[in-house]
Amino acid sequence: MGVTEAWASYRWEQSANLSTQNSQANASNLKTFLSAVRLAHQGTDAGALPLSALVPAKTSEVEKPKAKMIITSRRDYPLTKNFPYSLEHLQASYCKLARIDTRVLCLKKLRKLDLSHNHIKQLPATIGDLVCLQELNLHDNHLESFSGALCNSTLQKSLQFLDLSQNKIKALPIQFCQLRELVNLKLDDNELIRLPFKIGQLDHLRFLSAARNKLPYLPSDFRKLCLENLDLFGNPFEQPNPLVPNIQLKIPLTLLECAARATINSRIPYGCHLLPSHLCEDLEVAKTCQCGGSCLSSFIQITVTMNLHHVAHTVVLVDNMGGTEAPIICYFCSLDCYSQFLDRYLQSNG
Repeated sequence: MGVTEAWASYRWEQSANLSTQNSQANASNLKTFLSAVRLAHQGTDAGALPLSALVPAKTSEVEKPKAKMIITSRRDYPLTKNFPYSLEHLQASYCKLARIDTRVLCLKKLRKLDLSHNHIKQLPATIGDLVCLQELNLHDNHLESFSGALCNSTLQKSLQFLDLSQNKIKALPIQFCQLRELVNLKLDDNELIRLPFKIGQLDHLRFLSAARNKLPYLPSDFRKLCLENLDLFGNPFEQPNPLVPNIQLKIPLTLLECAARATINSRIPYGCHLLPSHLCEDLEVAKTCQCGGSCLSSFIQITVTMNLHHVAHTVVLVDNMGGTEAPIICYFCSLDCYSQFLDRYLQSNG
């Protein structure tokens, strides 16, 4: 074996050792390596080179890719070096972060991201590029909104846990209910004046808390939920009065209203490639009458009382009086439908 071959063999051995042992290397091995390089360069015979046999590293010596990192103070937050790309769980709490670090958005294996107890005001749309993200905790930040772009991202297929509690959010976007894999949703201690209109589309949702907000009533779609646990404590729910309707009915119906009702009731396919985007958005938030028919902007609206046990197995009391009832909106597409409801209501209430 010539010097070149010996040198190549030794270099391979040493690189193999270095790649598996990393921080286990010591100064003595390094000196031997440098000595062999110098002697080989001077033309020393291969047999005289201080080559060592390749010794496989022990399992305990092999450094595994880092999957979890927990940071709970600004002092420990890395400012100059990148996060390990192998991370699956990252917690960076109490770090006084005003925005989400762009380095975090490069962690494509991330499944759990906890940025609670920071000062974050806005979420970048690129969070939606974290294709494996299942849990997102943004508790106790300064958020005022949740982007519709995030709801249309790959989070639709991955996100199961979302904590937006203790922020300053007043409303969630129409697109929020595209996050259909959600199982656990925390919205406590915000400034919500309404829940998502189509919340009933979240058919995997099992845990919902929206305590201490400013909800006057629940959306009609709320009755479609099937929850294990529900907490709506401390909201200023209005007293329902079915005898005082909000009449938005326009007679005769406009051509737009007739077309919209026909499209939805007959399940005619539509999309932005066929209709202007604003019409598609209107159709997405069409109301459903008690008769099963749809209405767009011509309807009668009332609030009625619903026992929350109809949608949840366990219900946290909604007030200090021990109540488990809350007002929910009902829509009627015509005077006929409202009259039929009124007859039943008056009969059941004596």
